[in-house]
Formats: sequence, structure tokens, C-alpha cells
Amino acid sequence: MFLTLVLLRKGIPGKQWIGKYRRPRPITWQMKRNTLKHLEREAENEYWISRSYMSQEQECGHAAERRAQNWLKFKESKLCNFPEHKYITDHLNHLKTTKTWSS
Repeated sequence: MFLTLVLLRKGIPGKQWIGKYRRPRPITWQMKRNTLKHLEREAENEYWISRSYMSQEQECGHAAERRAQNWLKFKESKLCNFPEHKYITDHLNHLKTTKTWSS
């Protein structure tokens, strides 16, 4: 039965580019070239990832000083935008325009 279906079938049933029995895409030289470039790039990435720049001892806490300096810079930048202190006497000074000790 399967052999007769293969031999007598006129084409691919339904849409030819999707589904279980889809038409196979021809593999071009560009596809092969792109796949090779992708695999070479992946191999190079694996090579560089496998060789660490620092040892485990060097890596532990290597950026602590830089992060502390960045935090201090950030704090200072936020403090310089902070408004100055305001006192209650500054808010209520306008009430003492006519008031004197003698009256």
C-alpha cells in the first residue's frame, strides 16, 4: 500500500511548504556557507569562553572597589540635587511684618 502511494501519488497533499508531508527545500551553497560561518563563530566563542582571563581567586571581589566608587558618585549626584533645608521661621516670616515688641 505504501509503495503504491509513493509510486502513484501526483504531488504533496495540502500546502506544499508546511505540514507533515511538506516539500523538502533544496539546500543551496549560500545555506551551507551560512551554516559553516555560524558553526565557526560558535567554535570561536566556545574557545574564548573556555579560557578564563582571571583565576577564581582574582575574580572574587575584583570589582568591589570600583562598585563602591560608583555608588559614592551616585550618592553625591543625588545629594547635589537635593534641596536645602527649610525652617519654619522662613515659612512664617511674612506674619511678623507689623508685630513689634513695643506694641
